[in-house]
Amino acid sequence: MFMLLINRLKTFSKGGIHPPEDKYSADKAIEILPLPANVKVPISQHIGIPAVPVVERGEHVKTGQVIAKTGGFVSANIHASASGKIAKISEEMDTSGYRRMTIMIRVDKEEEWVEGIDTSNTLVKDITFTREEILQKILEGGIVGMGGATFPSHIKLNIPRGKKADVLIINGVECEPYLTSDHRLMLEKSEELIIGIKILMKALGVERAIVGIENNKTDAISKLADLTNADSSISIAPLKVQYPQGGEKQLIKALIDREVPSGGLPIDVGTVVHNVGTTYAVYEAVQKNKPLIERIVTVTGKSIKNPSNLLVRIGTPVSDLIEAAGGLPDDTGKVISGGPMMGKAIDDLSIPVTKGTSGILILPEQESVRNKSKVCIRCSKCISVCPMGLEPFYLMTVTQRGNYEEAEENRILDCIECGSCAYICPSNRELLDYIRLGKSNVTNIIRARERV
Repeated sequence: MFMLLINRLKTFSKGGIHPPEDKYSADKAIEILPLPANVKVPISQHIGIPAVPVVERGEHVKTGQVIAKTGGFVSANIHASASGKIAKISEEMDTSGYRRMTIMIRVDKEEEWVEGIDTSNTLVKDITFTREEILQKILEGGIVGMGGATFPSHIKLNIPRGKKADVLIINGVECEPYLTSDHRLMLEKSEELIIGIKILMKALGVERAIVGIENNKTDAISKLADLTNADSSISIAPLKVQYPQGGEKQLIKALIDREVPSGGLPIDVGTVVHNVGTTYAVYEAVQKNKPLIERIVTVTGKSIKNPSNLLVRIGTPVSDLIEAAGGLPDDTGKVISGGPMMGKAIDDLSIPVTKGTSGILILPEQESVRNKSKVCIRCSKCISVCPMGLEPFYLMTVTQRGNYEEAEENRILDCIECGSCAYICPSNRELLDYIRLGKSNVTNIIRARERV
């Protein structure tokens, strides 16, 4: 059965590209990064309303203690990622490029954990909690989507009235070039992942789960397939290597041939999608009572001495990760938080790792400079690679002209910002830059319209 699946590799039907993979750290086992002298923990590490601090300067906190509680319906708890004294609560720069309210903890020499958190490596198989108890543990643990979107996981699992999920999709694609943190997680924490999947299935009330993994990770596919061979409710689906296969809508189309409608959500077609990192965090929150205080981060680049996959506490400075991977290369031109396609350049290495930090990529100078933009030659390559079936050149043009009504009508908000159009453009047009600007303005117009 497994070999048959290999021979029928699925993918999404519209667009896509295949940039060089450059997975230099794929064979590097996860290493635990030592705690820094200070951790800087932003109170907004998720989509939605920032959490509200519940500690004060000078207060001593334990590892795993709630230091900021949910600020509204779409929000997530924030926990101390190390024990120590609250040194300050102030606005600091984070990986988004904006200043966010941040809680800085001066780390203890001897760590002290909140009572009840299981820090052992013992595998806890039996799922003894009810659906309601699972949802509460995920809420309390501050679990968010760790594939990049950082949407609070307890919200995803609360199915709206009138909707129903019949299949859970687990995203193990990791289609961004360079990044390998999810790959290593699937290899090294595969049993925990399977239990996490079963927990999510119980929370959703579904009897079927599919794990989608691109076929450049055959070792992870094989290992998870062996673990689920006797369980017909969980299937492992190898996928064709095609960027941006990890996009929710693209993954849903590839795996179950359902198309999420414009402006819709996965639940509209009977499914919920969770990243493998999120799934592992759910296992730890439910089975170990451990909140989301650490994550695996890939530190890589063509000139990096020791490309690595590091288990890092939230709030650790990016500079510590780079130092652990051999230091900043002399030819560095740009440091990116995330992957080369959807990541963001950062100019301050003291900024902290957050729940959404999947990788730190160091690009050499020669690959960091944009080529000069030229006039559009009407080649239509941007249209052919767009996975959402949009017309990127046209959306850029109407944004430049300030014609946001036209941009809205042409579904600018459906853009997933994958960057395929900008990557393929022979004229080096700033397609994605202008589409992002257009999306922001259209979103503001819609919100103003709804308030009237």
